[in-house]
Amino acid sequence: MLRFALNRILMAIPTLLIVAVSVFVLIRLIPGDPAQIMLGDLATPASLEAVRRSLGLDQNIVVQFVIWFSHALRGDLGTSISTGQPVFGLVLERFFVSAQIVVLSVAAASLFAVPAGMIAAWRQNGLADLGLVAAATLLLSIPSFWLGLLLLMLFGLKLQWLPVVGYVSFSTDPYHALLYLIMPVLTLFLTEMGVILRMARAATLEVMGLDYITHARAKGLSESAVLWRHACKNAFGPTWTLIGLVLGNLLGGIAVVETVFTIPGLGRLVVDAIFARDYPVIQGCLLFIAIVYVLINLVVDLLYPIFDPRVGAE
Repeated sequence: MLRFALNRILMAIPTLLIVAVSVFVLIRLIPGDPAQIMLGDLATPASLEAVRRSLGLDQNIVVQFVIWFSHALRGDLGTSISTGQPVFGLVLERFFVSAQIVVLSVAAASLFAVPAGMIAAWRQNGLADLGLVAAATLLLSIPSFWLGLLLLMLFGLKLQWLPVVGYVSFSTDPYHALLYLIMPVLTLFLTEMGVILRMARAATLEVMGLDYITHARAKGLSESAVLWRHACKNAFGPTWTLIGLVLGNLLGGIAVVETVFTIPGLGRLVVDAIFARDYPVIQGCLLFIAIVYVLINLVVDLLYPIFDPRVGAE
């Protein structure tokens, strides 16, 4: 088990280095001059050169990367061109906003979809199975932004049960903060529930055909005991991997939902920074998202032996 954990941790280090290089190079390929954006159309050549020198843009790309990466290792991701704020503090603040929505929606979707997928597999080709698969397919077919707009029209405009747009932090007003989060969380809950349900069903169907399940049935155990006591743990392994992937993807790809509901999260910050050509913020956001994604998948790998002890024994 210890060897397995060390191998996974060591594998994450070169992955993070490759991610850092990729982020830095991709940002340098974006057309536009940050110095020109900072100073505007009235900038003189002398002022442009001074700003480029202060940003380190007068150095070659290798030196720029070494300087940027050495600062990033110390937690210094630079300063926002648009606002003048430290990028790390700005990214961390927006990340906690996005994390509230993503963690709540994925947790709720998992708690509902995993048992539902197992029940669908248990009742394969029955009415419950057909109904759950049809519902999952329908949810997968609806884009998240369209589903969010539908919820806004129904609960915000027509019924007027929930606030339409905006955000309130829990530290300011917990009650109204919860009201503002209901529709974004519900949007992602419905969107991701279909994915997790289908995976849980497929994994359970695969496990239900194994020899030890046949042996458990031969001992006279009830179908519910076979499902929950014997099939559930092994079937949850692949589903757990998918949940980790979904969690990482949503933390980096929640920009559409945050734009629909005007939530100041990490995805919205990336979109705003791209429009403003705020390169330090774009770099910081992409690097932070990639690190979070790698760390989430590292945690998933480290916890996988709980569901399949054979993995840790390799």
